[in-house]
This record gives sequence, C-alpha cells and structure tokens, in this order.
Amino acid sequence: MFELMEGQHYTNNAVIKVVGVGGGGGNAVEHMVAENIDGVEFICANTDAQALKGSNAKIHIQLGDELTKGLGAGANPQIGREAAEEDRDLIREILSGADMVFITAGMGGGTGTGAAPVFAEIAKELGILTVAVVTKPFSFEGKQRALAAEEGIRRLAEHVDSLITIPNNKLLSVLGKNISLLNAFKAANNVLLGAVKGISDLITRPGLINVDFADVRTVMSEMGMAMMGTGSAVGEQRARQAAEAAIASPLLEDVNFSGARGILVNITAGLDMSIGEFEEVGDVVKEFISDDATVVVGTVIDPEMTDEMRVTVIVTGLGDGRQRHQQAQPQQSHRARLLETTRSDGSLDYQQFDRPAVVRKQAQASISSTAKQNSDNVPDVDYLDIPAFLRRQEEV
Repeated sequence: MFELMEGQHYTNNAVIKVVGVGGGGGNAVEHMVAENIDGVEFICANTDAQALKGSNAKIHIQLGDELTKGLGAGANPQIGREAAEEDRDLIREILSGADMVFITAGMGGGTGTGAAPVFAEIAKELGILTVAVVTKPFSFEGKQRALAAEEGIRRLAEHVDSLITIPNNKLLSVLGKNISLLNAFKAANNVLLGAVKGISDLITRPGLINVDFADVRTVMSEMGMAMMGTGSAVGEQRARQAAEAAIASPLLEDVNFSGARGILVNITAGLDMSIGEFEEVGDVVKEFISDDATVVVGTVIDPEMTDEMRVTVIVTGLGDGRQRHQQAQPQQSHRARLLETTRSDGSLDYQQFDRPAVVRKQAQASISSTAKQNSDNVPDVDYLDIPAFLRRQEEV
C-alpha cells in the first residue's frame, strides 16, 4: 500500500526522486525534507507501518503488508527483499516518470539492506539514472550485521549507476566521540543532501555556466563507485579552500581518484564570483584527476551568498586506476595529505565493485581490457549477469 501526501507540485523538466528505504533511509529523507529542496520528490518506504506515520515525505510505501503485517523485517534482509518483491508493481508505478532516482538506506538491517537493491533494479529496468547513497554499520554492531551490509552493497552495485558509501565508523574518527548522536547522523545525512541539492541546483537554478540533465547523465551513468563532497569557505582564498574541502570528503570511504572517469562540479556563490575563482576551483580539481576524465562544471548564482562560496564535487567511475598509475601518484599523495588525520584501516576494497562478482572471482585484471575475457572463462554465466556498464565497455 502507499499514501500520497498533499504537497507542492513540481514543473521542472528533469524529474528527481529520492527514496529512503528502511529506518536509516527514512531518517535521511526527513532531514532533506526539512531543507525544502525545490524540484525533488521524496518517498519513504518501510516494512514498519509505525515508522511511516511520522514521515513528512510526499509518498509513503508500506512494503510487504501481507508478509510483515506492518511490523518490520526483524533485521532480516531476506524478509526486506521479499517485502519489496511483493510490491514490485507498485514500486515500478511510483518510480515511473523519473529521470533520476537517489536511493538511500542504512546497510546491515532488514528493510534497507534487502529492499534497496530491489528499488535499484526496478529503476534501472525503467531506464532511470540511479544513484545510491548508503551507510555501513558501526564495527561494534557485530560481524553478522557487517556481512549483511556487505552483501546488500554488493547487490546494490549490480544495478545502480553510481554508488556512494558512508562508513558509520568515520563519524567517530572524523567528528570525535564527544559529538552528539543527533549531530553525528546529521553529518552523514548531509552527504546525501549535498549530492541531491548540488545536482538539482545545477539543473534548475540559473547560473553563469548552466548544466542540463544530459550533462549529469554523462558523468554519472554506468559509472560504478563514486564519491561526493561539499566544501564552503569565505575570504580571499575561498575558492581553493572550498574546493579542497569538497575533495577531502572525510566521511566517505577512502578512495583512489586515479581511475575517475567523470567529475561533476557545482560552484555556488553570489554575484561577486570572479573568473579567477572559477579557474582556481578548476585547477584544484585538475590536481586530483587524469586528463581523460569527463569534467562537467556548472555555476549557480545565489544573491543571498555575499562572501561565501560553496563547491560540490561528485567523482564517478572510481577504482580502475591501474592504466594511469604513473600519472596518478602525485594526485594520490596530495589527497592523502588532506586526509592524513582521517584515514582508517580495515575498509572493504570497494574498487572491486566496478566488476561483477563472477569476474572478481577470477584473477585481478583491468575492466576495460579484460572484462569480456574473464566473464567468458566462467562457466554457465549468462551475458545479462554482467552489469550494463561493463557490457557497454565490452561492446565498444
């Protein structure tokens, strides 16, 4: 079942929908609804009917009413997945018409872990540009929850165009143990907020250099692992400082920029933005990427921003840096200096998510040169088991 809430009507050409799946995803959506982002439709989906009652999202979807009776998934991802499958046709109907869908969830529990990949699969079947922003559980939540999160992320990676992960442990190492729980999770939710607002502003708000949805699709479609960061600064050095803060993104998984295939940059400032500052942001971004990456830069003019400049960077297609190893070394060391106080050990190798499971099990090799060869060597592997972004590389 679902419920349509009364709300404003959107007339933007590009239709952006944000789906919060499960408790963590619902909380992230609530945070965004409070920010009053124009041109974005918010959806909350949960197996827990009680959790949906307090949601301010425009659309509510109670998943698996017959299966769970509205009582939740009991921290069982399989129940979460079956609940979403039960309402597959309804999900398809609600997502239809979107140009871009953001899916957010907390990985490791029942509903978010199990149902989020189903939403992603349906969105991709509809040809929608699909981006997931998910959190990983704290280490103290136990091995079982960590394994469930890993499996949920693996399933998501099979279907989404771009995937951004936020380890909850980074909240401790970056923000400190004394920060309030509310403010810690607010910081994590701000990552999703920055991504959605950064993209929607580029598309819908006027700027000196405008970006349309086709540009966004070029940078984010079929790109695999991604990172996103937002930085702001004031004063004479605001351009460089804001850009470097955006690149650092201390709350995200440690990533290697050497294989980045796409970069989307949003520069937001007041009427006093200079061409020199525009160039400065571009120079900072250029320090971290290879020359053959696709770069899309847009500006948004906000008359209310008098001295502040805000830079949002979305980097996509991460994880395949082997072909540019030599030229990437100074880029890696530069970012390492920015993050030297925030790096943590024990992270999953998310570079591997740019390859399907059947290929990852084979000897490590470059996606662009050997994905087809490796997949051919695996017996009984259907061509459609390989994600679309790899199939396209094979066909080029």
